[in-house]
Amino acid sequence: MKKVSGGQRAREGGAHDPARTPAVPDLGAETGTRARVARLILEQGPITASSLGERLGLTPAAIRRHLDNLMGEGLVEARDARPIGRRGRGRPARVFAITEAGRDAFVHGYDDLASSALRFLAERAGPGAVTEFARRQVAELEARYRPLLEGVPPQARVRKLAEALTNDGYAAAAAEAPAPGGGQQLCQHHCPVGHVAAEFPELCEAEVEAFARLLGTPVRRLATIAHGDGVCTTHVTPRDIEAGGTAQARQTPADGGRDQQDV
Repeated sequence: MKKVSGGQRAREGGAHDPARTPAVPDLGAETGTRARVARLILEQGPITASSLGERLGLTPAAIRRHLDNLMGEGLVEARDARPIGRRGRGRPARVFAITEAGRDAFVHGYDDLASSALRFLAERAGPGAVTEFARRQVAELEARYRPLLEGVPPQARVRKLAEALTNDGYAAAAAEAPAPGGGQQLCQHHCPVGHVAAEFPELCEAEVEAFARLLGTPVRRLATIAHGDGVCTTHVTPRDIEAGGTAQARQTPADGGRDQQDV
């Protein structure tokens, strides 16, 4: 299910009433411990309180206080951890995940303006113009990333790409794929244009095409923040290094074969 931006809600529900809209803190501009807790949940969540405390060097009481404050503001939510393998007796572990409001607190700049501009472009020049625009935007990112990946061994490229994406605000990470067949997963825990991509999936599709070219191997989008998943997850097909990288890079659209996963 696609997300609805604040601007869309205002258009559908009537005039915007600032008195009814609670102020959303700008966690991206904060530098204190609370912001560090929220950012770690954004980047690594869902995550347990004990793991948060260990990574941040906080006592259980301190981490609990920050979690309670973040949950009280609706920025973080607690949920039962997904069992791995056969679950034993007892209460399932609790993990903490960022909420939609929490993700918004890390700033989605000018979402409504961008959506309006793309909507105008589609109306005046047709849907193909949006696809062309998306590819043009991604081409700039691809040109910046390509020199960073040149000379990097194929098996290390996903991690290097994740580092580049993180530097651009996507809170990305690389991991081994749990699915049969091996490969790797590129997980983006934050999407600066998530609200816009919910209405214009061409942005996601162009990004996937660029990942395939940069990595030189087929990739497949499994989940997207724009569709309500907690993480944008891209499966990267194993590359036959012995073949000297002759495999053609292919991709599937962002909506094709999506499989909701939390990584």
